[in-house]
Amino acid sequence: MVSRKSVITFGMVAIPIAMYTATQDNDIHFNQLHKDDNSRIRYRKTCTHCGREITAEDIVKGFEYDEDKYVVITDDEIEKIKTEKEKSIQILHFAQLNQISPVFYDKTYQAAPEAGGEKAFELLRSALMAEQKIAIGKAVIGVKDTLMAILPREEGLLISTMFYADDIRALQKQYTKPNVSEAELNMAKILINSMDTPFDPSQYKDEYQIKLHKLIETKISGKEVVAAQPENAGKIIDLMEALKASVENANKKKMPA
Repeated sequence: MVSRKSVITFGMVAIPIAMYTATQDNDIHFNQLHKDDNSRIRYRKTCTHCGREITAEDIVKGFEYDEDKYVVITDDEIEKIKTEKEKSIQILHFAQLNQISPVFYDKTYQAAPEAGGEKAFELLRSALMAEQKIAIGKAVIGVKDTLMAILPREEGLLISTMFYADDIRALQKQYTKPNVSEAELNMAKILINSMDTPFDPSQYKDEYQIKLHKLIETKISGKEVVAAQPENAGKIIDLMEALKASVENANKKKMPA
């Protein structure tokens, strides 16, 4: 399903695109219930002035400019102040992917060309792939001038919304970096390389969600929930010994059965 349609402006080139949400929520979600009778809890929207319950048709947007004083802003008025340029994704410049910290990325979309934009879309994708670069752009989404990264992939383009610098919090807790010996560093490198495997996202499953499904099925069938067996995490006495043991364990896992 198309999340939104837009136009990427690349110099004097305009590329019409459709943006699709790249991820979906597969998590289990619980409802709030009244513990006495297991009935759903409902929240109602009421007016603080008259106390009446209000429907969606009677709700408007307002900005509080002084204590208990509001100015009403309509969706039409918000759209009126947007220019056609602001509605499109304007490429500001290009950058190396490794120059951007992952903390700046927010929501990711898959982009596909609309009719008539296929060649320009492929030109941008191919050029970005060839130069190993990404595009940084901006567009107004809702009521926010949104920063974006356009990332090339073999199958198309990804568009990731980004946080601004003042959205990012400073590291909340600093630590004093202890000295690491060359032997410890070398052993850590060996461990990393022994666990080096190509990334295949299909190999990873949300195992805790699977356990939650089983818990729900157990409760529905009226059976008793059995507590998980405690695991022996092991006690780290010596860092070097722990690294050596980890390397041995990793090598055993890689050995053919």
